[in-house]
Amino acid sequence: MAIEDFKGVQVLDLFHNGDARGSFTKIYNRDNLERFGIHTRIEESYYSVSQKDVIRGMHFQLPPHEHEKIVHVLRGEIVDVILDLRKGSETYGKCFSIRLCGEEAKALYIPCGFAHGFRTLCDDTLMLYYVSSGYAPQSDTGIRWDSIGYDWNTKTPILSERDQTFVKFADFQSPFYL
Repeated sequence: MAIEDFKGVQVLDLFHNGDARGSFTKIYNRDNLERFGIHTRIEESYYSVSQKDVIRGMHFQLPPHEHEKIVHVLRGEIVDVILDLRKGSETYGKCFSIRLCGEEAKALYIPCGFAHGFRTLCDDTLMLYYVSSGYAPQSDTGIRWDSIGYDWNTKTPILSERDQTFVKFADFQSPFYL
């Protein structure tokens, strides 16, 4: 499926400039987001560093602490994967994936109602996240990475213990609606 099939999901082209000194990329700019039709308020930002073949996901927060997310690779390369959890959506239960690379000035905007995960393609991958709500431990959860019908294309994934304990998608009762 194409990104256009997943209502609200967008690849953002970021302002990027480079010269003999190096480069400059503007990741977050409210006016730029509004030009994409995204009207969100960023509440939290964080980053992760991962080695090759790490799979993180499939993460999200339950209502009332659900959040929109903007993800960007600062260094390295990933396959970013989202799963539509919105009942009533034509893409409910479907995955979309895209390669994101630190050398490209692109970010992925993920609306509420999607589980998010990624697989790193090289060591020391640095991933930046912006989210529209703060961390709420009682709402923080996920879907088991190997239950979503997606081929992660690795025989030796590195996973957290927590990510291996999430419920399978077939057993998940979604509170999200389109």
